[in-house]
Amino acid sequence: MASITKTIPDDFILGAAASAWQTEGWQGKQPGQDSWMDAWYKRERHVWHNGYGPAVATNFYQRYKEDVALMKQAGLTHFRTSINWSRFFTDYRNAVVDEDYATYIDNVLDELIRAGIEPMICLEHYELPAELFDNDGGWASREVVELFVRYAGKVFERFHAKVRRWYTFNEPVVVQTRVYLDALRWPHEQNTGTWMQWNHHKNLATARAIQLFREKGYPGTIGCILNPEVTYPRSSAAHDQKAAQMYDLFYNRVFLDPMVHGCYPELLLDTLARHEVAWHYSENDLAVMRDNCVDELGINLYYPHRVQAPSHAWNPETPFHPACYYEPFTLPGRRMNTSRGWEIYPQIIYDMAMRLKTDYRNIPWFIAENGMGIENEGRFRNSDGVIEDDYRIEFYSEHLFQALRAREAGTNCLGYMVWAFTDNVSPMNAFKNRYGLVEIDLENNRDRRLKKSAYWFRQIRDSRVLALSVDDEWK
Repeated sequence: MASITKTIPDDFILGAAASAWQTEGWQGKQPGQDSWMDAWYKRERHVWHNGYGPAVATNFYQRYKEDVALMKQAGLTHFRTSINWSRFFTDYRNAVVDEDYATYIDNVLDELIRAGIEPMICLEHYELPAELFDNDGGWASREVVELFVRYAGKVFERFHAKVRRWYTFNEPVVVQTRVYLDALRWPHEQNTGTWMQWNHHKNLATARAIQLFREKGYPGTIGCILNPEVTYPRSSAAHDQKAAQMYDLFYNRVFLDPMVHGCYPELLLDTLARHEVAWHYSENDLAVMRDNCVDELGINLYYPHRVQAPSHAWNPETPFHPACYYEPFTLPGRRMNTSRGWEIYPQIIYDMAMRLKTDYRNIPWFIAENGMGIENEGRFRNSDGVIEDDYRIEFYSEHLFQALRAREAGTNCLGYMVWAFTDNVSPMNAFKNRYGLVEIDLENNRDRRLKKSAYWFRQIRDSRVLALSVDDEWK
């Protein structure tokens, strides 16, 4: 084993992330303010682990002061969360602000700032208003783009004096991929054209929000938080290389290219046309996107994605899906988080960083989410009641090391944020896999308790030194 130390630069973000829908709960919510997530939970509560969903979540809406105090205790320099679009208005068409909810956001921001923690705010983290999904088709509708830009304008106007780092979406590819490509989530409709329309309208909405932000002269930066899957081919053979190229095209470059370069890859447009995927855009859309690229990117990374060329012909009766170009490859001997079923491969952070440096104009970026979900964490509780999550400390250390290594290699890496600050609700898995620096005790009024990883996080924040052991011995 080798012992390694890395100095953490003074301006390097050391934060944690969450979202509105996964933490706030429904306390204070008015009728008609459901998000798509709320609507899905109400329709299919049975698919959420043990029935837990966004109804109570962590009750951050009422307990934010307690949580911010814990953030300060854990040493966070930054905290990222979202404003819940579905709760911010009482009337989405006329942009009538729910003053109670807006006051709550004001209070949360004030509490963070008093604690010396910089807020980073996302405008949409799967919180599309259910009304706009039911009546407009969600992001398939051009009208929803207009309503989102109006929403962004109201939020910027209200909070620009307190927030300097804005993000339009968190993981904008996810909802439509789960619903319209894979049909895994309500309303389970397989339609690749709708999937691409959602992609386009989220790209356009980002550019339009950036355009508005800059026209108004608001201080700070505006970007987006993406979840590119670092994709490795099974082999160096041309057919496996193509499989990885196509996976990357449909799940990564569909947002990376327009947001950073202002245009779609020609290969994507040609492939969609060849498969007769119906979606609509205008030359004006493309011009707006070209002229309004992001200032920075948040990058969510958890595990590598490995693919190989498909071993069977695509069923001609099945509508086009990008999976006709690839199939998963399971790397023998891979290191696993067996609770989540995900491979652990910290090198993804460095590899993604090098790609951003080489292919995406070395844009400023930071790790916006990285974490380890574990089942039944109570088995690691010590005699003092603290969960000794050494496995999480090891996971964080190895991934933070790669981010610092990437910064030393000349990438514009701004920092590292863990998912999540507290244990929280995840889609379907609910509280099954725990991710937090802070435990949420479901059996005792959702009481909070710092885990060992939170004390570790405070230590590295104070010392600005990361120390870890690396298994590099020949055995």
